[in-house]
Amino acid sequence: QVQLVESGGGLVQAGGSLRLSCAASGSVFSSYHMDWYRQAPEKQREWVATITSELSTYYWPSVKGRFTISRDNTKNSVYLQMNSLKVEDTAVYLCSARRTVGGTYWGQGTQVTVSS
Repeated sequence: QVQLVESGGGLVQAGGSLRLSCAASGSVFSSYHMDWYRQAPEKQREWVATITSELSTYYWPSVKGRFTISRDNTKNSVYLQMNSLKVEDTAVYLCSARRTVGGTYWGQGTQVTVSS
């Protein structure tokens, strides 16, 4: 079992930056691949970025070069640094934890609103 709590969302102007955090508890954090997703109103949940247990990173094309995913296994946390934010980045951002065997765990999400 893994419990995930996101934080760091808020209201920011277009072109600004935010850093999201996701704190994990309950299991061996370093063994999990960690993902960030986002869900805008009336849209499907969209994958944003992944950092694997081996520290490989992957990004959705529309955020590559603007967002950076990282993790600190000593703090059981994963981060999403978001720069050059656009109005279309507005969404609830959720982190998830998964392993090759076993389920996927989700946090409750944090709202990011980018104003023009």
